[in-house]
Amino acid sequence: QVQLVESGGGLVQPGGSLRLSCAASGSGFSINSMDWYRQAPGKERELVAHITSGGSTNYADSVKGRFTISRDSAKNTLYLQMNSLKPDDTAVYYCHTVAKGPIFNYDTWGQGTQVTVSS
Repeated sequence: QVQLVESGGGLVQPGGSLRLSCAASGSGFSINSMDWYRQAPGKERELVAHITSGGSTNYADSVKGRFTISRDSAKNTLYLQMNSLKPDDTAVYYCHTVAKGPIFNYDTWGQGTQVTVSS
């Protein structure tokens, strides 16, 4: 079974920065693309950033130029560098992937990490 564990969330003032990490663990699977999603209170979960196994990236318009997604495949770790944070960025941030096993694929989510942007 594949597990994703996020870390790095917290309280930050507007204009500040945070770096989220997501560590993947398990055996007998491969991971290609990975994503960061977020869900604010009373809102639907939305895609924030996406990265392929080759390193191609895509971002939601609301975070372009401020957030950077990256990965260390050797460590099976995904990152999200968040700069110039705004109160609207306040949400629970989730790591996501579809892990490919020998027979089945596993739609896998982390437990989430809270990011609060407030003065």
